[in-house]
Amino acid sequence: MIKFLDLKAINDSFEPELSNAIKRVLDAGWYLQGSETRLFESEYSQFIGTKHCIGVANGLDALRLILKAYIEMGIMSEGDEIIVPANTFIASILAISDNRLKPIFVEPDLNTYNIDPLKIEKQITVRTKGIMLVHLYGHNAMSPEIQHLTEEYNLKLIEDNAQAIGACYGNKRTGDLGHVSGHSFYPGKNLGCLGDGGAVTTNDDELAAIIRALANYGSKVKYVSEYQGLNSRLDEMQAAVLRVKLKRLDSDNFRRHQIAQYYCDNINNKDIILPVKSNYFQLSNFNNQLPHVWHLFVIRHKLRDQLQSYLSENGVQTLIHYPIPPHKQIAYRSFNSLKLPITEQIHNEVLSLPISPIMYDDEVVKVVELINNAF
Repeated sequence: MIKFLDLKAINDSFEPELSNAIKRVLDAGWYLQGSETRLFESEYSQFIGTKHCIGVANGLDALRLILKAYIEMGIMSEGDEIIVPANTFIASILAISDNRLKPIFVEPDLNTYNIDPLKIEKQITVRTKGIMLVHLYGHNAMSPEIQHLTEEYNLKLIEDNAQAIGACYGNKRTGDLGHVSGHSFYPGKNLGCLGDGGAVTTNDDELAAIIRALANYGSKVKYVSEYQGLNSRLDEMQAAVLRVKLKRLDSDNFRRHQIAQYYCDNINNKDIILPVKSNYFQLSNFNNQLPHVWHLFVIRHKLRDQLQSYLSENGVQTLIHYPIPPHKQIAYRSFNSLKLPITEQIHNEVLSLPISPIMYDDEVVKVVELINNAF
């Protein structure tokens, strides 16, 4: 069986450094808000290119805390609107509604699956306070049009960088393109820990200080709560693991890039819709960085479920990201009547193929051969 993502094999590839890092934490006897977290925050902020990094419990909390901080600062208030891609994981929407803000769905570009920049402006109202830009599947979603809109309408640009850690736009990495960014270190991410983990990156000193306090029970000084905060902290064990993995992230992303290139160059089944290449494989002048880090390699097929069954029967594990769009979820009944045909088409047709830095070449070849012979 070719696994969709072999997490054990990935972690084994970091030995003995991973076990040494874990032992270092055990020997230190300090498990929260210690030196490992401080060092990771410093190393990660340097990697992304921002002044500040605040380690938090998970990616959803990162986004929740960002919006909560803006409310504390008086920049946003209950009922304000946040523009968000209709085609995204549910966490993007949960962070908005959890803060009693209103998500405004914008359809994606069918070629990139990211938010369509040309459809944003008509959704902006006097209550619009921000755009949540999701770099879906690992592909940078930033564009000159979005930059222009944030400046013209004085909107906060909040990046959901959960899936695109290491990607770039121009001479910057995603996570340093807007006012603030949320990151996820869920085990299956390109930079994954051994449980839940997340971070916020920003260049805004005040925002960073408030987010750090909010994540620590609303407290800057122990037992003194300035805000009604949360308990959302990256622990020492996860920070130590992430420090090991961060060193290899660019090379691991490049291996994903190579696999994606092979898929695109060799899958020739006429019924398969591949990612539109555009600039996906053009290395930037910024340290030869990638605009797409291929967290997921997503194809489309009108008989997606049958294709998935066929691949499974032939020893290839695939996943669907995601079967139900946010506006059709039971949790968001009030949005169920929305008509978002491009988003719905994507969710009905997408299938994610195996891709990871530890995939063997013969496994990649087998996936291509099976897809080319499908049906």
